[in-house]
Order: sequence, then structure tokens, then C-alpha cells
Amino acid sequence: MGKTDTVTKNYMRRPDVFADVFNQFLYHGRQMILPDRLVELDTTEIAVPYGTGQALVPEQKYRDVAKLLTAMTDGKAAYCILAVENESKINYAMPVKDGLYDFMQLAKQVTETANAHKKDKNSTVRPSTDEFLSGFWKSDRLLPVVTLVVYFGAEEWDGPLSLKEMYADVGKEILKYAADYQINLIAPKRLSERKLNEFHTNFREIMKFIKYSTDSQQLKEKISSDKRFQNVERQAVDVINSVTGSKVKYSKRKEAVNVCIAIQEIREEGRMEGRMEGRMEGRQQGKIEGFILAYKEMGRSQEEAKTYITMKCEKNEEEADALIKKYWK
Repeated sequence: MGKTDTVTKNYMRRPDVFADVFNQFLYHGRQMILPDRLVELDTTEIAVPYGTGQALVPEQKYRDVAKLLTAMTDGKAAYCILAVENESKINYAMPVKDGLYDFMQLAKQVTETANAHKKDKNSTVRPSTDEFLSGFWKSDRLLPVVTLVVYFGAEEWDGPLSLKEMYADVGKEILKYAADYQINLIAPKRLSERKLNEFHTNFREIMKFIKYSTDSQQLKEKISSDKRFQNVERQAVDVINSVTGSKVKYSKRKEAVNVCIAIQEIREEGRMEGRMEGRMEGRQQGKIEGFILAYKEMGRSQEEAKTYITMKCEKNEEEADALIKKYWK
């Protein structure tokens, strides 16, 4: 697992962030899923390999984050499984990957239900022959599984959103009955300002920063006009730095970071570095001019001066010719 994957996974594991993302996607920002109602689950699943060249043995698959939600419905406790898959790059097989995880979780529930029936020796209810053979009774129910794909990239997501988009063109009559699976995607470029404002944690600032990160001028304008960027958690800044390659600095003695000031400092440092590089380049040009004039005064040839410049000053022949033409007066 790479550094970016680790940083994003640790951030999305936080109950407040996890709940915030689902509240935005499912309820447009209304606080329906409470962090204290979430219980983290083991993300290890057992899968049968698919694709060519695979060994015919089960293998372990690991979701990024999965949590069990306990919600109250009509005064009764209701349960469902919520999961997040983090992607820093576009995954063009995402519907297959996501669908595999979801159906593995559902298959796990079927297996656990069947095992529970076998162990229950005191039950007075007797299953029918069909129920006994399937292990899953007519009255049994599965917990719904809802997975969100959170894309941390600055580019437009141009990958498939459903299985049907991945199928070869074999005719609409066949595709009509082919299995389908739709992914639930959160991607920065797809988030309008209204949708961004439906997030209540610094996940909003992360998505907004990524969305405008490819245009430095627009990024500066969006950050400087947004007061929420004046108080961003360090962990959120770590995510921003990791996924965008930015270098937003902060003091480890402070819990929050003023990203507006940090970005301004980065721009100032960039201008300083540019001036320093310009001065260094100017000094090198001055030295080369001095070498050329010295060779001329000593009666040496232009070819000798060219050889010196290419060997000692790390210039190619075209650059050396241009410099000699400029300074050999």
C-alpha cells in the first residue's frame, strides 16, 4: 500500500468523516447518520479469483473501510453495512471490483446465517426441505450493503459507472438481461459549490482543493475567498499534500492550519527561488562571457572556446555556438 493510500484510508476511517460523506451522498448533508452509531467491521473477505491466469484457490480481498450502521426506524433498530473504497487514480474496472466486494459481503451473510441455523439446536421451528438444502430460510433477510467510491484525483472521472458500460456490444436484446452493477461515485470535479457545502467536515476543503488544484490562479481565488480554509485540521492537510503533491506547511504544535496563509507562503517561496535561480544563471552567463573574452584576447580560436564551454559549462554545441556569437566581439 502506497503512502497516499494509507493517508486517505486513515482519514476516511474516522467515524465523523465517514458519516459526513454518506450524509452528503444519501441525505444532501442532513445529519441522519451519526458517528456514534457506526461500528467498524473486519474488511477481510474471501473471494474466488476471476480473470485469466489465476490460481484456482480462494484468496483474501480487503476493503478500504467498512462500518455497520445501527439506525432507528419506526422505533426499531435497523442495520446496514456502509463501505468506502478510496481511489487516487481512475480504475477502469471499478464496477467489477466494487460489485465483487459487495457480493462477497452478501455471500458472507448467507454463510453466517446458514451456520447459525445449524448451531441452533433449541429452535422449535423446522425448515422446509428447500430451506434446509439452501441453508437460507424464506424468512431470513440480508443487511443492505452500500459502497461509496471516493476518488481523490483532480482529473475528470472518465471510467465506467456501471457494468453495462464495460460490456462488449453484443446486441441490446442480450444486454437487456445481462447483470448490472452501478457504482456510487464521489469525485471532486463532479461536486458543485452547493454539493461541496453539504459536507460538514474538512472533507469539503479536501475535495475543493483537489477540484481546483490544476489551476493555480483559480485555486488561490477559491481558497482566499473561503473562510473555512483558515481553519483546516492537520490530518486533512496531510491528505491534500499527499494527493495533490502540494507542500502546505504547518506547525505540529497547532491542531489547525490556515491554508490561506500557507499557500501565500508557498507562492512567496516560489518567487524567492525563482529570483535565486535567475541570479545563479546570470552569474554563470557572466563567467562564460569572461571565458570567451579571455580566449579571444589570448589569441585562441573560437573552436577552442567552444570545446571549453561544452566540456566545463555543460552546454551543448548549439548553445556554445550561440554564446560565442553573442560575446566574441
